[in-house]
Amino acid sequence: MSRIPESDYVQLSDGLTLHYQEAGIGNAVLFIHGSGPGASGYSNFKGNYPVFADAGYRAIVPDLPGYGLSDKPDTEYHLDFFVDAMLGLLSKLSVTNVTLVGNSLGGAIAIKMALDHPELVERLILMAPGGLMPKEQYYLQMEGIQKMGAAFAAGELVEPANMKRLLSLQLFDESQITDDIVNERVAIVLDQPTCVLSTMQVPVLTDRLSELQCPILGFWGMNDKFCPVSGVQTMMEHCSNIRFNMLSECGHWVMVEHARLFNRECILFLKD
Repeated sequence: MSRIPESDYVQLSDGLTLHYQEAGIGNAVLFIHGSGPGASGYSNFKGNYPVFADAGYRAIVPDLPGYGLSDKPDTEYHLDFFVDAMLGLLSKLSVTNVTLVGNSLGGAIAIKMALDHPELVERLILMAPGGLMPKEQYYLQMEGIQKMGAAFAAGELVEPANMKRLLSLQLFDESQITDDIVNERVAIVLDQPTCVLSTMQVPVLTDRLSELQCPILGFWGMNDKFCPVSGVQTMMEHCSNIRFNMLSECGHWVMVEHARLFNRECILFLKD
């Protein structure tokens, strides 16, 4: 079964060990993946971070705690737990200024990092970020969230066919779900404790969005089944120095489904 490539590890001051990929030299860009079962930094961003590295940036792609090849402790997976882990990673890697690229849960983590540490975060690149409405509303409104939670809790995603059906909800074009992507995720989900999703708590960040000081570039697929596209209006109404790309025929994984456009627009944003 395909597995994500093993790369570097770092142990944080609290004893948590994180796995990460790194490529390139230059200004740091931290890629923060989403919360889907079996997710990893590599699986989410393997079509993106090498392009950033080739463009002259230091691309850092961690597996969040509970995901990928990082530690998966039996604990509560609240937003600040992830934020602290990412801050600890940057400290260990001696990064003092960074652009954050965050998808879904990773977008909520990136927003919270920028709110709490504006001196650290130079720019934000967000793809359908979470944290814009209560958890209960995501489950009530979004087909992908409903099916993801139910399938993971039932242990169904250890079967590749079931994982493929779930991942097909991430994209408008299901043909882009390859066997490698499916097998990478199944290999990880086998070791994931149910508390990774069952205890996850992401507060609503909307009331603090006006505090964001850095330039923001956003992406949202019009066919997203995990985070409602109404989040674009929420972000635009509350943030300054922000622009969004809204894409037709696109689901939750903009960076996968429209990788060339995503990479091009992000590099231009970083060089602006």
